[in-house]
Amino acid sequence: MNAFASIVLSTLAVGLLAQAPAALFDYDPSLPLEVKETSRREEKGALLRDITYATLTKGTNAATLITPRTQAAAPAPAVLFVHWYGPPAPTSNRTQFIPDGIALAERGVTSLLVDTPWSVPTYFRTRTRAEDYTRSVQQVRDLRRALDVLAAQPGIDRARFAYVGHDFGAMYGTIAAAVDPRVTHFVFMAATASFSDWFLYGPKLEGEAREKFIAELAPLDPLKWVPKLRGPVLMQFADNDEHVSTARREQLAAAAPKGADVRLYKAGHELNDTATRERLAWLRKTLRVE
Repeated sequence: MNAFASIVLSTLAVGLLAQAPAALFDYDPSLPLEVKETSRREEKGALLRDITYATLTKGTNAATLITPRTQAAAPAPAVLFVHWYGPPAPTSNRTQFIPDGIALAERGVTSLLVDTPWSVPTYFRTRTRAEDYTRSVQQVRDLRRALDVLAAQPGIDRARFAYVGHDFGAMYGTIAAAVDPRVTHFVFMAATASFSDWFLYGPKLEGEAREKFIAELAPLDPLKWVPKLRGPVLMQFADNDEHVSTARREQLAAAAPKGADVRLYKAGHELNDTATRERLAWLRKTLRVE
């Protein structure tokens, strides 16, 4: 039996486990955001401001806000972008979506691009499996905190509030969007159905320890949360993705809410320019900023 088949069977074996309760991802939204601007610049008619804000764990996180130079008279949509993990690619951090944010700013949209634990190139090999579950739960809370920062910006239309995530950004975002009613539009890019698919990369884990690890993460698996997404949903997959198998891709597409737009590209895990153009066109259309 190959490694992927083993993961699939293990996941099916724990498939009857209850989904993690939404309350698990609750946090204190009254904590001060303490947003501070560290620099600003203009590019192609958009204003880019690097900021920091207070985290839920008494630290700070860095982010980039991209807005039109002049605020629109009427409330406008907002998008939270959460990047992929693809070192040594230079886009394996919040800069991945700067071109998307600039393009949307032309239509009046405010975007927030946040740092994540996987912004650090050594993230995957320095994390520990013993902490994957607790850190995953905290990551969902942290993304909801990022939504707080975005929602606090002036001129935001709460009825047009999108989340765009790639890779880990999509997986954690699926849970955050499912439990946080503020997210009205969702873009899922090149991610897999189960956290254990990826967290089992690296040193071999076998037998009972492997089964226990898969069972622990199973309640968090994106496959269980995708059906709970609300509003328009776009799912973008690659046909030559070394990290997302055809079987996993098809499972996620089948679990998507009715009416979800599922698209496949001739690309690798990083996707391609066609996916970017179509994603932006989809956002402009569904957010009604055409």
